[in-house]
Parts: sequence; structure tokens; C-alpha cells
Amino acid sequence: MPSIKIFSGSSHQDLSQKIADRLGLELGKVVTKKFSNQETCVEIDESVRGEDVYIVQSGCGEINDSLMELLIMINACKIASASRVTAVIPCFPYARQDKKDKSRAPISAKLVANMLSIAGADHIITMDLHASQIQGFFDIPVDNLYAEPTVLKWIRENISEWKNCTIVSPDAGGAKRVTSIADQLNVDFALIHKERKKANEVDCMVLVGDVNDRVAILVDDMADTCGTICLAADKLLSAGATRVYAILTHGIFSGPAISRINTACFEAVVVTNTIPQEDKMKHCSKIRVIDISMILAEAIRRTHNGESVSYLFSHVPL
Repeated sequence: MPSIKIFSGSSHQDLSQKIADRLGLELGKVVTKKFSNQETCVEIDESVRGEDVYIVQSGCGEINDSLMELLIMINACKIASASRVTAVIPCFPYARQDKKDKSRAPISAKLVANMLSIAGADHIITMDLHASQIQGFFDIPVDNLYAEPTVLKWIRENISEWKNCTIVSPDAGGAKRVTSIADQLNVDFALIHKERKKANEVDCMVLVGDVNDRVAILVDDMADTCGTICLAADKLLSAGATRVYAILTHGIFSGPAISRINTACFEAVVVTNTIPQEDKMKHCSKIRVIDISMILAEAIRRTHNGESVSYLFSHVPL
């Protein structure tokens, strides 16, 4: 039986190391560099012939460079006769561009799916896709994992009044996500209807549900500039919430995000480590991080052994 080989791209080596440690393996030897004209060069420094290869690369940092690096690593392993190449992409790049919502708009997530397949990927493991339909953009197996078990654990262990809370979605699209969590905690849920003037700019918000004299927990799959969740937090506080938390799978935190969080009314903003947060935590004491390496490591182990991944992690959404 082929053995597992795990290689890390340059976008999130800390997470890759944690995954390898949980599997009791060493990270594979790979050298990544750039030529003077900024072309990416990748060298796999050990044999992968006949092996079951997993390449961990998150869509963060310099996203275009990270994506190109991942494509080159996949192709390098494929033409080096790897038995199977699985791309482990904790945060899927271009996931928000998943539909043609106006004339001449690209469906960039579909383009990324095509590139991964053409590069030679045999399987994709990712987490909390912005839209589940992205799985249908591939003709290869895709396992969309969920951070929900770790989120539920964090809520129960860190929010003393969690039995008197309301789980809130900052938009109507996340209703299924929050109802799943609310059902498992046996608490109420609410949602906020928002209207946008343009991307990253919200015009108005309407709260649907009751948060009066309760802890409000905002749950979403990602936050970028944090304009939406900060406005939502103010809305919840004005509606009578005693405290407000935000729990997000992917904390992108670009542009003015950190300054907005610092001035917002959050008790804490909780994210997973699909994206590195060390630098951001230095500038924002409200950020808390949940480690999801155990979920990705178990998915890799089960994939390698031919066991079901979806049974464990894909039956409930976060």
C-alpha cells in the first residue's frame, strides 16, 4: 500500500506542521523559490513515485502566488509518478466568485476548479466552502469539511451563559448554518437581512429574531474587511443583547478589519486557523483561534485508508 507523503506550500506552514504531527509524520522536503522575474519555482526534494501525496496550501496571503505555487506542486508530484495527489485547501481561493451575478461577471471559483483538475489533482479536501455548489465545479472527488464540532466545543467551554444565547446569521444565506448550531445547543436563532450598495459596503440591516437580554453569537463562514459583522454587532447591542461574540471559519481580516474589530463591541472574535492569525493577534486582543488541524489530519488518514470522510465531518454545516 502506498505511504502518505505530506508537503506544505508556503502560505501556512504552521498548520501543515500541526497536521503532520497529528499523523506522526514528517513534512516532505520541498524547496520553493522565485526567479528574479517573480516566476515561482518548486522542487520536490524526495521521491514520490507510487506514493499517496497530500499538498497543504491555504488560499491566503498573496493568494495568486499561493494558488500558482499549489498548481505547480500538484503537477510536479503528478509527473513524478505519485499514485494519487490530494490538494488540502483549508481556505478555498476565489470562493466568493461562485456565480454569475451580473452581466459579463466571471465564475472564478469554477476557473480555479478547472486549473486544479488540469494540474493533476485527483482529490480535493477543503473546509467550509463559501457556497456548497463549488463542489459541483469539479469532476474529481471533493470533501468539504466543517468546523462545527470544534465551534460547539468552544462555545460550551468559553461562554458561561451559552444556554441563554441566540445564534445569529449576519445574512439570510447563512440561515442553514446557524440553525444547525442552534439546534445542537438547543437555543434560539436569528438572522440579519442586509442590503448592499456595492461589494464590501452594507446599506442597511434588519434583525429578524429576539436577542433581548441574551448573549448574541454571530456565526459566518468568513469575514474580510469586517464591515458587515461590526455593523451587525452594533445592531444586536441596540436590540438588547448583553454581549456579542463572532465566530468565523475563515478570518481574512484585510484592509481596515483589525481597526474595526478593535473599536467594535465584541467580547471576542473567534476564528479557526485555516488562515494564519499570529500577526493579526499582535494588533487585536479580541481575536481567539480554534485549531482545526485534527479535522484535516483525520480526513487525510481516512482518505488514505479508503474510509468515509463525509460520514464524520460533512453531515452538518457550519
